Amino acid sequence: MCLAVPGQIESIHGNEPLTRMARVNFGGVVRDASLAFIPEAKPGDFIIVHVGCALSVIDQAEAQKIFQWIHEMQDGASKGRPSNEIPG
Repeated sequence: MCLAVPGQIESIHGNEPLTRMARVNFGGVVRDASLAFIPEAKPGDFIIVHVGCALSVIDQAEAQKIFQWIHEMQDGASKGRPSNEIPG
């Protein structure tokens, strides 16, 4: 199973399309991600990242929806619900 998570670009460094990187905030955890696949990304954008590579730019509403799902899964796990059960 693959997992891609949303984050918000804080800053971008590098000018070359294949080596351009972003500092991305994932709800308080900040990591670097490659922007090679989405050269149009800019600071403030929400993006989907998988294994250090940004895959797409998403709008803030979509990012918030995904953050909510993640929190619901965490809450379910802390209440003893199986982690693979879909909340709802």
